[in-house]
Amino acid sequence: MSAVNLTNVAVLNNPTSFVNPFQFEISYECLVALEDDAMLLVFYYASLMDSDLEWKLIYVGSAEDENYDQQLESVLVGPVNVGTYRFVLEADPPDPSKIREEDIIGVTVLLLTCSYMGQEFIRVGYYVNNDYDDEQLREEPPAKLLIDRVQRNILTDKPRVTKFPINFHPETSGGQQQDQPQSAVPENPTGEGSKASTDL
Repeated sequence: MSAVNLTNVAVLNNPTSFVNPFQFEISYECLVALEDDAMLLVFYYASLMDSDLEWKLIYVGSAEDENYDQQLESVLVGPVNVGTYRFVLEADPPDPSKIREEDIIGVTVLLLTCSYMGQEFIRVGYYVNNDYDDEQLREEPPAKLLIDRVQRNILTDKPRVTKFPINFHPETSGGQQQDQPQSAVPENPTGEGSKASTDL
């Protein structure tokens, strides 16, 4: 049984312009306090922040080449105590200059992942449809891409959720110092916006 369960993800600003930030309200529950384990391992870590949950948002820039993938955000959330939590993950949009122009318009994938002590245990994948916000532009695309006229629509009705079994109580493990963790709000979520149930 997983010590941490993702209970809901709400996409807050969708659909929106391609150049606008992403906003996800993430709700999860911790069934087992993991902070005590981290204290026991203090001599094995450069920082106790390694025991926080690391959430990442990744934009797939090309279905054919992962070198075009962009990590939009990575935040640490902790401490990991028993309870229910929610927080808003905000990330900048992908840099269009790092995506082939022919790959911007059309369908791609957005990945939301969570890891504990460097071990990924949950991944939520969304299809994202990018297209012009004007029918005439859609029917007759301009020779040069107009990025400020591209609309991004995250298809929230059928996210693909993948779980990975990990060891939430490792005896020893190496770690590297990371940024300060973001705090989650310990309360029952009532998020607004387009909700995508993770069915966990």
